[in-house]
Amino acid sequence: MTRLTEVWQDFNLRFENGLKELYVQHGEPQNRLFEAMSYSLNAGGKRLRPFLVYQFCRACGGTETAADSAALAVEMIHTYSLIHDDLPAMDNDDYRRGKPTNHKVYGEAMAILAGDGLLTDAFRVLTQAPLRPDRIASCVGCLAINAGPWGMVGGQVLDMLSEERELTEDEVRAIQTRKTGCLIKAACCMGVICAGGSIEQMKAAMDYADRVGLAFQIRDDVLDVTGDAAKLGKAVGVDGEKNTFVRLWGLERCEALIRRQTEEACEALSAFERPELLRELAEYLAGRDH
Repeated sequence: MTRLTEVWQDFNLRFENGLKELYVQHGEPQNRLFEAMSYSLNAGGKRLRPFLVYQFCRACGGTETAADSAALAVEMIHTYSLIHDDLPAMDNDDYRRGKPTNHKVYGEAMAILAGDGLLTDAFRVLTQAPLRPDRIASCVGCLAINAGPWGMVGGQVLDMLSEERELTEDEVRAIQTRKTGCLIKAACCMGVICAGGSIEQMKAAMDYADRVGLAFQIRDDVLDVTGDAAKLGKAVGVDGEKNTFVRLWGLERCEALIRRQTEEACEALSAFERPELLRELAEYLAGRDH
């Protein structure tokens, strides 16, 4: 077992318990909503974004407790985006993480509302963090700008508007740096904020996130062509007509770019005293098969 695997497993035990405690039965008349929110929130997954919150917080000398609320919030935002992505009006997917998608279980209207609930409640969770008020405010601003129209939602819109034509390299990057990269950047930066890291460490976290985020999306595009649906927990080959990096560059060049972005991500970590785990994480993500 590698050091990364051991740390990630320990993190998952703590984090999954935190997720399960978010929406226990409240006796509220809208419990069906909480059930739908919990269904997707507790469906498993890599938990990459909250893991990044914890690891950057620790790299800056912070504690797990300081990172808890930000980690939960970013996963709630990520989960809401997946629920909405899977809807018939978007990607129209039947499975997510090996389970029927939210709208297949609860219906389209409830799935929309479950996503809305997670998006909104993420900020309640974040404002209850045991942090100084200025750090909470910085985390709120960071998550909002990266998740909203300037970030992830903006990337989704650009992706939707591009479906009828082939895009240039700059246009594909504009979509993916927002659609995938921005939430990864929010996670890394919130980890630094939670620990009260330096300006130099914040810049390093942003550089790392930009490169890991791009490598992550290129690997996703590659796996849509070469991956195993059983391992991925969702259908493959669904992006063949979309403006992906594989369609733009081909598999060989994509593999080379993943390697280069990963190397640059690791070089960006010089601002931290013990960056070994973050380096190992970048290398793991570059070679993942799911």
